[in-house]
Amino acid sequence: MLSSHHNGLKTAALLGVLTGLILTVGYWLGGSGGLVVAVIISLATNAFSYFYSDKIALRSMGARPVSEAEFPELYTMVRELATEAGQPMPRLYVSPAMQPNAFATGRDPQHAAVAVTVGITRLLTLRELRGVIGHELSHVYNRDILISSVAAGLAGIVTMLAQLAFFLPFTSSDDEDSPNPAGLLLMMILGPLAASIIQLAISRNREFQADASGATMTRDPLALASALEKIHYGTQRMPLPAEGQLTSSAHLMIANPLRGGGIAGLFSTHPPMEERIRRLHVQASLVR
Repeated sequence: MLSSHHNGLKTAALLGVLTGLILTVGYWLGGSGGLVVAVIISLATNAFSYFYSDKIALRSMGARPVSEAEFPELYTMVRELATEAGQPMPRLYVSPAMQPNAFATGRDPQHAAVAVTVGITRLLTLRELRGVIGHELSHVYNRDILISSVAAGLAGIVTMLAQLAFFLPFTSSDDEDSPNPAGLLLMMILGPLAASIIQLAISRNREFQADASGATMTRDPLALASALEKIHYGTQRMPLPAEGQLTSSAHLMIANPLRGGGIAGLFSTHPPMEERIRRLHVQASLVR
């Protein structure tokens, strides 16, 4: 699909900008040793997140594995979509949260888990829930956990370099090759901010792509659009507390589970729900 291809190129470009930002900060610092330390620490922390993201996210929502006997309709729709995509059946979990939400996690289709809240199973029709499952499976098949881990790792390197700059003494001002102290101070402030904004742009971009590819998978863009309208209303009415592991896992949810109005909305990991719904209606009109 054209929009998915465009989103893929956009993600690659944003990752390229993040890499360029690392090289720029490293140049300003002028210390290859600090760059190496930052890269090693950031890669280690994000490797842990990459391999254990499923356990962290599932624990944050109190999700438990469920059997086919408990949720036969859920198992049926997930199995059908996974089989059509030629992918293995993911593990299925249900969270006791009454807020309507869902997420998928796992570094690849062989280690995937899909979780839904009790709230979403009560709010949506089976057709709408199928649209949500298509979105979540798309996250797994699009390797979004890998991409978000890479983005988080690159952003972490920029932030760590900026922190290292705080402890590095400025070189003599008569050295023409030394960085300007004012420029270094600016880089220490703007570098991490720019990295965070790019990381958020990547996360929002992947949400648009999961909407598009998920709607293609289910052949029902309007079902997902309808589901998103209900989910958005439900999450606004029942925001979850911004604390601990939930905050670090919020970007995985189909809708931001935290309260994010005003300035906070600018730094949300999710694009505006109205725009997501609008794009799905456009997609539906194109496939009629």
